[in-house]
Amino acid sequence: MRFNEDPRRVLMQIGTYLILSLFCSSAVIGQEKQTASAIQPNILFIMADDHARQAISAYDSTLIRTPNLDRLAHEGMRFTNSFVTNSICSPSRAVLLTGKYSHKNGLRDNRDTFDGNQQTMPKLLQTAGYQTTIIGKWHLKSEPTGFDTWDVLKGQGQYYNPVFLNAEGQRQIEGYTTDIITDLAIETLENRDESKPFLLLVHHKAPHRNWMPNLKYLDKFVDIKFPVPATFYDDYKNRIAAEQADMRIDDMFLYSDFKLQDEDFAVETGSGGKGSAVPRMKIDYRAELNEAQKKIWDAHYDKMRAEFRQAKLTGKDLLEWKYQRYMRDYLRCILSVDENVGRLLDYLDAKGLAENTVVVYTSDQGFYLGEHGWYDKRFMYEESLSMPLLVRYPHEIKAGQVSQDIVLNLDFTETFLDFAGAAIPEDVQGESFRPVLHGITPVNWRTSMYYHYYEYPHGWHMVKRHYGVRTQNYKLIHFYNDINAWELYDLRRDPTEINNLIDDPDYAGVIEALKLELQRLQVKYGDSVD
Repeated sequence: MRFNEDPRRVLMQIGTYLILSLFCSSAVIGQEKQTASAIQPNILFIMADDHARQAISAYDSTLIRTPNLDRLAHEGMRFTNSFVTNSICSPSRAVLLTGKYSHKNGLRDNRDTFDGNQQTMPKLLQTAGYQTTIIGKWHLKSEPTGFDTWDVLKGQGQYYNPVFLNAEGQRQIEGYTTDIITDLAIETLENRDESKPFLLLVHHKAPHRNWMPNLKYLDKFVDIKFPVPATFYDDYKNRIAAEQADMRIDDMFLYSDFKLQDEDFAVETGSGGKGSAVPRMKIDYRAELNEAQKKIWDAHYDKMRAEFRQAKLTGKDLLEWKYQRYMRDYLRCILSVDENVGRLLDYLDAKGLAENTVVVYTSDQGFYLGEHGWYDKRFMYEESLSMPLLVRYPHEIKAGQVSQDIVLNLDFTETFLDFAGAAIPEDVQGESFRPVLHGITPVNWRTSMYYHYYEYPHGWHMVKRHYGVRTQNYKLIHFYNDINAWELYDLRRDPTEINNLIDDPDYAGVIEALKLELQRLQVKYGDSVD
């Protein structure tokens, strides 16, 4: 374990771990012997790609029912203040693997290549005696290291008949990717070394753009009209970075995003928003389908295309049609994710592994489902900053708990090492939230979090570079590079973040305090705008 230099923190951590030790000891009273696996639990880490927290019914039942994810919440702990430190795919994955901020692990945006030679959580768990495996989306350009076995999607991966890479080469597997990833995960568990605890990372592609559902779910939600978010028609007043971003639903691609597949839309301009004019050529997303799959696919979407051409929608009617289309396909992808989480939970039950397996469900970041008129992520606003986080471990975690403590994707490395009884290196930057899982908030637990996003002007969506600090009640953001703009939000009074208070004299004291806290965090984590 790693102690802070603050002596109060040391005493607090000693006390916390004494409590945990007593708790764990009492859990094994009556057993004839305590096995190695009872000391070192298995770890099953399931991560979706772009799964919005509001698309899990344990968080919000407005849009969808997710019974298997809800089961995790009911049998473990649900976090309401879990955040990502850099809301974009590859950087989030690098933070998970290293327990370090992007500027420390060397992967700031999707253009960078992950340095697999550096210290990582899987390597540390290997040293601690774990069998380590990753299945699914990797998206870090370099070859996975620190894993005994791995089967990862080539590039971003595709929704149907995906190509997987492993140490022996590559292979294509026919079927739906979310199902296949789970098949491979179960196969890994079936063939594991039962003398060792396992770390199994199951990384889904879904529900990443362009949201291609499983064929069996194509007819789901056809009669549902989803409520338009309160900020759907946001005018971005006093928020220049939001106004200039390039991720509005009304400018998504008709050909590929909405599956219109009409030659009139084969070449479109824009990257899914109004801030740039990047030409994007026709993408034949149907090319990944085999003939049998295409037949079912076209039977569904041909009807939708005919109805669209006949309706001749414009203006607000067209925009809200796009929103409904987006939501249906996005949520259909979630149905498969939820179903396959259930398959893994059922497997653990059937094999007697549930009691001694830490199961974590999260996403690499949050996502916009029409809030502010957007899709995608990147911003430090709540919808993309927040990641769902559900944790179950019957051996230690009381069922049905909800935590409001601030936890980060930065903390996974430290937490897993803590559960494994392994030393936590001094150079990692997160904290183990194992005490929080027991309902114990350490005395000096963080009351603020630091965020930094880098991918501008390169890449997609034209979201300005920015960094900021979030506390339980406030958020301060600084957009920089080619602008110099500050934003302040009172999250108690303005949870949808539409009222920038940076020029409100009543908040001058709050702004000063937050700027000092922001500076403290940048020093603590060794970050600099330069």
